[in-house]
Amino acid sequence: MSTDVKTENVSIPTGMVEQSVVFESGNEMAAYAAHQINYHVMGYYPISPSTEVAQFLDGMKAKGEHDIVLIPADGEHGSAGICYGASTGGGRVFNATSANGFLYMLEQLPVQSGTRFPMVLNLVNRSVSGPLNIHGDHSDLYFALNTGWPILLARDPQIVYDMNLLAIKLAEDSEVRLPVIVSFDGYFTSHQKRRVQVIKSKEDVQKFIGEMPTNFLHALDRENPVTIGPYMNEPDYINNCYQQSEAMYKAEEVFERISKEYAELTGREYPVLDLYRMEDAEIAVFMLNSAAEVCKDVVDRLRANGIKAGVISPNMIRPFPQKQLAEALRNVKAITVGDRADSYGAHGGNMALEVRAALQTFGNISTKVVNRVYGLGGKDFYADDAEAFFMLAQEAAEQSFVEKPFDYFGHNPGSANSKPQRVLNPMKKEDLNTGLITVTPNEETGELNVKIPPLRSLTKKPKRLASGHGACPGCGIFSGLELFFKGIEGDIVALFHTGCAMVVTTGYPYSSHKATYIHNLFQNGSATLSGLVEMFHERKRRGELDELGLSDDFTFVMVTGDGGMDIGMGPAIGTALRNHKMIILEYDNEGYMNTGSQMSYSTPMGHMTSTSSVGSFQNGKPFHHKDTAQIMAATHIPYVFTGTEAFDRDLLKKAAKAQWYAKNEGLVYGKILITCPLNWKSKDELGQTIVEAAVNSCFFPLYEVERGITTVTYNPEEKNKRIDVSEWLKMMGKTKHLLKEGSQEMLQMFDKEVERRWRQLKAKHESPDL
Repeated sequence: MSTDVKTENVSIPTGMVEQSVVFESGNEMAAYAAHQINYHVMGYYPISPSTEVAQFLDGMKAKGEHDIVLIPADGEHGSAGICYGASTGGGRVFNATSANGFLYMLEQLPVQSGTRFPMVLNLVNRSVSGPLNIHGDHSDLYFALNTGWPILLARDPQIVYDMNLLAIKLAEDSEVRLPVIVSFDGYFTSHQKRRVQVIKSKEDVQKFIGEMPTNFLHALDRENPVTIGPYMNEPDYINNCYQQSEAMYKAEEVFERISKEYAELTGREYPVLDLYRMEDAEIAVFMLNSAAEVCKDVVDRLRANGIKAGVISPNMIRPFPQKQLAEALRNVKAITVGDRADSYGAHGGNMALEVRAALQTFGNISTKVVNRVYGLGGKDFYADDAEAFFMLAQEAAEQSFVEKPFDYFGHNPGSANSKPQRVLNPMKKEDLNTGLITVTPNEETGELNVKIPPLRSLTKKPKRLASGHGACPGCGIFSGLELFFKGIEGDIVALFHTGCAMVVTTGYPYSSHKATYIHNLFQNGSATLSGLVEMFHERKRRGELDELGLSDDFTFVMVTGDGGMDIGMGPAIGTALRNHKMIILEYDNEGYMNTGSQMSYSTPMGHMTSTSSVGSFQNGKPFHHKDTAQIMAATHIPYVFTGTEAFDRDLLKKAAKAQWYAKNEGLVYGKILITCPLNWKSKDELGQTIVEAAVNSCFFPLYEVERGITTVTYNPEEKNKRIDVSEWLKMMGKTKHLLKEGSQEMLQMFDKEVERRWRQLKAKHESPDL
């Protein structure tokens, strides 16, 4: 989104400030508000559906439209740390996340609220896995309830914009001084475009939110050094928590005050509770965020038929507006509370439990409460569904007691006829154990001798992945993986990180995996598989698998990519240090391609992604790529290698070695370069040509590190095939800007680094002690 498009000046008669109209989504409006506020720092990490917020800000940054320092973290836990650290410096801080990313940063959030440093976090609501689902519900939001952050809600893009302006003013108020969450529905509000009124001038926005507080303690005042987050014993700790609690309840009063100020400015006011036709309502529905708007339409229809119905939708749920809610329900006979997440085992969702507590606290024993969990995993909520919620309240109002106070809505029990059927038969053992590839250790030197047959003889070997997956045309993941797996004999158990390779092969109830497959999130796949590896060996040692007739051996392979060795690097290093007998195989497509081509640490310098935009103030990724193979080699595991499908026999030989080491000595790490035509902006049919050029330019050298000894397995200089880096770059649309006038400095920096790493690798090859 850019500030100079899709705007129309509009006179708002009920406000005091000139406004414009834009037609944008919730994510765009969060970014729009952030750029007007002009935060100092945003630490971020991509996760759908919140990723666009950082993308839009990066696009604006490339055009010089704001001064926010955008810091790409190595994961959401890191992004929360960046934000906390930045907030201790006394400036304004911003972030956006969703779902499991929010849970990954969860540990950091009470630290920030407990030490009272303001910031704003946009939580774009999405299902928390597993199983993996990327659509909208409130299961992440409910984890936020106990973090100590005030929580504002936004039902539509207009409110996303407004709440972001209110949030920073609330966070910095001297009576509150807490970080604030703005929550809105993923893919409902985040991506659907609506007509939105925005304050035209940044100066008017700055005037409304006010100057940054100067009386808060921070880490950058040398005349007043402070200790932030000290160790506390009781009673100091309970006193600190009490003060935080008092500030949280004060946030409700402060929010109402600044909401009235905002109404004078713009004509739009947000009371703590949004009450729709509740003045004489006898039945009601309580609903958060976007689904509340569906309920309002149904209310109008019900009232036309003589049914006195209303809708309650809070604009703030932390602090929970207990007193106002009890007052609004004083004459209501029954209410259906919709929870878009379950509080498993609590006999109700979080909102229903809090509504019941509000009624109990204020002595209301007559209003009946019905609770239904709805809309999980992004399941649509239609007008007919809303009407059913009102009818549940109507039925409860007519009964002396509620027969079914809690249940799910919209689920079905399934049937035996719908049970997933096996489509693919297990691969035969004799087809997997071909004996065509042999690995034999030299008795004297221990060096592995690998024999690879003619490649045509391996075509009969069954594929580990069935056809029919949903990868993009020209995707290099599966051609690269299948070539690697041709070098593996026998059965495998594979764990796939979240990413393209996982998503396009496992759309329930179908799976493209012929062997046992496990999924876990980016940050914990290697630890998960290491647990399975050790369980296998221990159960085998105890003879338990023999008793079950399961004496077969396995090769354990974790497949990662799409930036998985950013967020997953820590657990991978831990797995390496423990030296589990398994293979970690990284397919490197140079970005977070699964979420729309965001910048990864594996993205090379200068390459364009959706969070390293190209413009007059920015020229692609500003720093060099991470060399994961060398990082893993530094952990001194038995075997590390690089490969590509363009050098097939080289990769097959390394796969065979990888299996031998994983079975006999410990952890193996392999990195294969694969193409992503969609996000590299290259032709589908050029995949193998491009990765071959990457090798011949020495950007992606082929080598192995075997028991600490580095060997270059293909030297393009010796083959007289060395090409200039620019010859490789011109094959991809994402890098053509580097070949234009004005990019010479960055191109030279990139080229110089490629040459430095290549020379260093050759030195290791020539000197085994390095």
